[in-house]
Amino acid sequence: MALKKLDLEARRRARLRYQIRQKSGGRARLSVFRSGKHIYAQVIDDVAGRTLAAASSLEKPMREALKTGADKDAAVAVGKLVAERALAAGISAVVFDRGPYLYHGRVKALADAAREGGLAF
Repeated sequence: MALKKLDLEARRRARLRYQIRQKSGGRARLSVFRSGKHIYAQVIDDVAGRTLAAASSLEKPMREALKTGADKDAAVAVGKLVAERALAAGISAVVFDRGPYLYHGRVKALADAAREGGLAF
């Protein structure tokens, strides 16, 4: 019996969240979601259950500046913006949560841009 793609993604997401909880040391989590058209990032405090900072390629300045929200340029812009907003909220160290996505392409570009923006992970 073959496993469905969604089952595999759910298992990968759950495995990664467990590892993040074990190794986070109380730090906030930088969560990434990518769709076919856009990319989103948010810094989440799991203890309080609150989103501390967020950015996406759907925001009006991003839509006007970018050709599309689904490429590496958009990921870099979102990474820099979420890092800037997190630093403004007093967050400098996070744990990176790539979700069910491989650390490659747009996800890697967002992470590198967030590091350049001043977030430590």
